[in-house]
Amino acid sequence: MSLSAPAARQPLHTRRVVCQGFRRDDGLWDIEGRLLDTKSYDFPNRDRGGAIAAGEPIHEMAVRVTIDDGYVIHKVEAVTLQAPFSICGAVAPAFAALEGLSLGPGFLRHVRERFGGVAGCTHLIELMAPIATTAFQTLAPLVGAEAGKDARRPRIIDSCHALAADGGVVAREWPQFATRKDE
Repeated sequence: MSLSAPAARQPLHTRRVVCQGFRRDDGLWDIEGRLLDTKSYDFPNRDRGGAIAAGEPIHEMAVRVTIDDGYVIHKVEAVTLQAPFSICGAVAPAFAALEGLSLGPGFLRHVRERFGGVAGCTHLIELMAPIATTAFQTLAPLVGAEAGKDARRPRIIDSCHALAADGGVVAREWPQFATRKDE
């Protein structure tokens, strides 16, 4: 099933976010994200020669987060490739301060605390959420408890409607952690 047919309309703005997870040869993991904003019309801009042409990136940012099997951040590299203001990219190297944090619960709160407002970049902050979920999607099937290799309760239980502890999926996949037992 897809969305219903839309009303007559014109496209104006497109945001693309692409994230990928990679296993490195040294045993660590790289999670990379890229954010790209474009408009379908010329956009006035003083810092980039008077205008940003239709289809040309207004924002283009990239982040690489290197983590270990425990989701602990070993390295962060952030770059601003295109932005509406020449000063935008100056804050990107500061995101290395995330090194040592875990991509686990509370990560996004820490990112907002460290880089909210004038201390950071809205677009790089926004990119951290899909990077974190991409890390989970990359590692979970392959690493430790998430792969069912030990007796700890998988973190994904109770993380969404389908994975409710009292639901059928958890009863089927992780019966030892289910609060509902299917008959």
